[in-house]
Amino acid sequence: MAGIVVIFDFDKTIIDCDSDNWVLDELGFTDLFNQLLPTMPWNPLMDKMMKELHAQGKTIDDIVEVLKRAPIHPRIVPAIKAAHALGCELRVVSDANMFFIETILEHLGLREYFSEIDSNPSFVDEEEKLRIFPYHDFTKSSHGCNLCPPNMCKGRVIERIQASLEGKKKIIYLGDGSGDYCPGLKLGEADYMMPRKNYPVWDLICRNPMLIKAEIYEWTDGEELEKVLLQLINMISLEEDDANSSQFISVDCKLQTMSASKNAFPHALPVPQ
Repeated sequence: MAGIVVIFDFDKTIIDCDSDNWVLDELGFTDLFNQLLPTMPWNPLMDKMMKELHAQGKTIDDIVEVLKRAPIHPRIVPAIKAAHALGCELRVVSDANMFFIETILEHLGLREYFSEIDSNPSFVDEEEKLRIFPYHDFTKSSHGCNLCPPNMCKGRVIERIQASLEGKKKIIYLGDGSGDYCPGLKLGEADYMMPRKNYPVWDLICRNPMLIKAEIYEWTDGEELEKVLLQLINMISLEEDDANSSQFISVDCKLQTMSASKNAFPHALPVPQ
């Protein structure tokens, strides 16, 4: 199964919250964050908020303990381990930050399963203060994508990954937010997009599914993520042995309920011809 790369968003995909909001909420800094949000972009604001936490006596250990409590669906960890055991290469592409992501993955015993993490760089400075910086330094130049926030275009990250794969592997991309739409547009016909249903990326896709070349399979929670992801991996494995062995069932993108049985294969969204 070396022919599959599974790329996960992090917030509201691997964990069931936004890690930035989670830390600020748990440490009591939400009001200040909301007050400052209209005045500056999100990424530099998070760096400023880390300075505020430090100035008011919050330590790195306080942040780490909060991150360890981040909510996660109980089927996510088994899903990641199973995908890895089946031979998939696993990556994270996220607009969170490296410190938050690595702290949580290490706590869950999952860090070793991911070959690469692309996110906003962060480090603890000499004053024991967490610093957070943009993945793309938009103060020097623009990444040129009007679909993505100024600090990170996930579509560009996907293009770099695709170039390194040289078309030899299929990509399964999982995400929930509006920032996951651009990378979805970069996927090819042999790839798979797994948007979280009724989240921003799902809404964007539903406006015009024809723009997504990849097969689209929705999921709603960790249980369904595990089911759909592992069935996709198994289906791709079968297709590698026999291209005619699998059949797809199409459903309307706007359909709110799925009538398929629990044992049925996940539904692909139709792309009008």
